[in-house]
Formats: sequence, C-alpha cells, structure tokens
Amino acid sequence: MKKPANLFFRRSLKQMFSQTLSYTAIATTGLIASILIFSSEANAQNSSPVNSNEITSYAQAVLAMEPARQQAFDEIKKLMGGREIPKIVCNDPKSIGALPKKAQGIAVNYCKHSQKIVEDNNLTIERFNLITVETQKDENLKRQISNELIRLQNASKAR
Repeated sequence: MKKPANLFFRRSLKQMFSQTLSYTAIATTGLIASILIFSSEANAQNSSPVNSNEITSYAQAVLAMEPARQQAFDEIKKLMGGREIPKIVCNDPKSIGALPKKAQGIAVNYCKHSQKIVEDNNLTIERFNLITVETQKDENLKRQISNELIRLQNASKAR
C-alpha cells in the first residue's frame, strides 16, 4: 500500500504538469494524429493567416470536443477488444465502415457532435482543418493556440 503523502505528491505533480502538457499536446496534434478526425487535408484556397478570433474559436472548439473524443475513443477501444483502433476520419466513410457496427455509430455520433461544436465556435470544418494543418507547420501558431487553451482552461476554473 502506498503512503498517502506519496499519493498526494503524485496527484500534485499530475495536476501541475497535466494542464500545460495535455493542452499543448492537443494543440500540437490538433486532433489530426488521434482517432476521430475530420479530414487529413485542408483546402489550400482558404490559407489566409489565422487571426486572434480564429485562434480563440479553434481553442474553444478543441476544448469542447476533447471530452467527447476521449469518451468515443474509450467506447470504441472497448468494442475493438485487443485489436488496434484504426485512424478514423469523419468525412471518410471507408474509415468509419472499417469499424464494427456499434463502433461506427459511436464514431458517426462523435463526428456530428464535433462538427456542430466547430460551427458553434464560428469556424467551418474546412477552416478548422486548415488551422489544424497550419498548427503542425507553424511553431508560432502552435504556441499561440497552446497559450489560448491554457488561458481558457484557467478562466473556466476561475468561475
């Protein structure tokens, strides 16, 4: 049995580091490298610079999507048993069709819900995807989004 102080220390470290690390990871990957994504390509014709309002909208959408993404991932993981979970692209019926039937329903529901979240945060799916791709190429944009994710999380904790 572990000593209570050791458990407290581990939780404190986890709390201290998880905020920055988890949201930096979210911003860094932009959900592209994880399960249940919208698209592997962004429309090049919408490649105008990302403004501060879009950074905030993007960060809000990512934060709002993450709990549902994690829940969908966990449910699909259970349904898949020990098998590897394939990359699931929301606008690619083949990637969703490769899942077991119950998992397909979970993925489709997540995708619809996430699309609504993106649109409710004043972005199109195309623009969200473009920002995601740009975040992977542009360290400054990645940092700005990461900082905004942290700011939003801190603001929600203060309420």
